[in-house]
Amino acid sequence: MFSDEDFFHYSLLSLYLITPPTIFSLLFLTAPYGKHHRPGWGPTIPPPLAWCLMESPTIWLTLLLFPHGRNSTNPRAVVLISPFLLHYLHRSFIYPLRLFLRTPTNQIKKPGFPVSIALLAFGFNLLNAYLQGRWVSEYADLDGDGWFWWRMAGGAVVFGGGAVANVWSDSVLMGLKEGGGGGGYKIPKGGLFEFVSCPNYFGEIMEWLGWALMTWSWAGLGFLLYTCANLVPRAVANHKWYLEKFGEDYPNTRKSVIPFLY
Repeated sequence: MFSDEDFFHYSLLSLYLITPPTIFSLLFLTAPYGKHHRPGWGPTIPPPLAWCLMESPTIWLTLLLFPHGRNSTNPRAVVLISPFLLHYLHRSFIYPLRLFLRTPTNQIKKPGFPVSIALLAFGFNLLNAYLQGRWVSEYADLDGDGWFWWRMAGGAVVFGGGAVANVWSDSVLMGLKEGGGGGGYKIPKGGLFEFVSCPNYFGEIMEWLGWALMTWSWAGLGFLLYTCANLVPRAVANHKWYLEKFGEDYPNTRKSVIPFLY
């Protein structure tokens, strides 16, 4: 009989199996949204709506699954799942709302977010929400983990630093679009932008590194690896885009996503 544990293990295996083809494909094909939008990917919807819909499974599916796990009443489980939910509360609702409110009126009718890409992201978030929520609520040995609070504290510091970098960088980019004139883009400056072109992606990678430390699980590690597979190629594409658009005006000392390294 196909048990819940079997389903969890096969889902976890799926996360690891989709990671190599993701990074391989994105090295040659940049997802067509934002500054890389191009026609030929089917119907589109407004970006704020796309972000809300495709990120939302991480909230509602996690909250549906969590009460049914053996750890659901364990305070450690509640503490552990909180950073995951807080990140996606921001990404599913707060970020799209800010994006909507700060979109200049002359950009409202510009091309939207491809529905095909949003559906792919929705599917991944279903898989990942199940894995992370089910691990914490059911399969993690929280009471038998003598290092739980040490890893929680260390991982929370990494996660928190990444969250600050991610949210701050997004705010800077939104502000540049507001004042970017007809092109909608300027060279971002200040903070981590002095070191990398995509500190928002660097921040998110740091968040899920912290999460992997906090959970100390194959599920957390798999999420970190997939995040890198998804965001590092896009950061490289964004860096190349900046260099092509702004030429010699763009700082040539910046890396793509990892300060001083890459």
